[in-house]
Amino acid sequence: MEVELLAITPDAPQVIERAGRTSYLSFDRMTLKPIYYVELENGKKQQLYAEKYALSEDLYQGEEALVPEVGKIRILKKWKNSAEKFIEMLIKNGHLSVLEHACATFLIKGGSRSFTHQLVRHRMASYTQQSQRYVDESDFKYVTPPGIEENPEAKKIFERFIDDVRKTYATLKSMGIKKEDARFVLPNAVESEIVITANLREWRHIFYLRGDKAAQWEIRRIVIEIFKILKEKVPEILVDMDLSEDGQYIVIKDLKKVSENK
Repeated sequence: MEVELLAITPDAPQVIERAGRTSYLSFDRMTLKPIYYVELENGKKQQLYAEKYALSEDLYQGEEALVPEVGKIRILKKWKNSAEKFIEMLIKNGHLSVLEHACATFLIKGGSRSFTHQLVRHRMASYTQQSQRYVDESDFKYVTPPGIEENPEAKKIFERFIDDVRKTYATLKSMGIKKEDARFVLPNAVESEIVITANLREWRHIFYLRGDKAAQWEIRRIVIEIFKILKEKVPEILVDMDLSEDGQYIVIKDLKKVSENK
């Protein structure tokens, strides 16, 4: 199984922020420099823009600093820029439609037809898939489910079936049957390449459903690989999602509770 990022909206967080701030006309709050949530010496808490107060961009949670106009502060939280902070607010408040202004495209190899049948049920996405009508599948690769792989007797039966399918497919072709008709004997186990483009809101939805530990094993594994890539490329839109400790499924955090406990 192989997952490759083909394209992603350039500066996706900034695109999302620029679109979202159209609702509030709050473009003056946009900055590429950090924003800090701090505690003052008197115990009060407030936000400080590094740009406005000439604060170092290298401060981290728990650190203390002296700000001429404010006094001594302790860093409670840091956002690397206004886009990160704005997107966190959108997710916390459920205003996810703004995330639709950015998208990502992936090429997926090594998944079965069983997997792609599940994937294409996500309607808010675009797909281009390897065609069994035009591609000669005489030497098709296939996916063996773990439950079969781990059972020697079941694996023998499965592989015997695959061999029979290959022979049947080849026989039909030798009889002059077109590929578009010979493909009717091919099983769900056959590998199929597919390209998917979805906006970042839809990717979150896919992660929520297909990254759950109750999801079918193959689509969950593939979706987790996509999740890892987007977590690296656009962590802002996945601030409330992470992998479980064993890396086998996706965990959803409640940002409102995190905020209340801060």
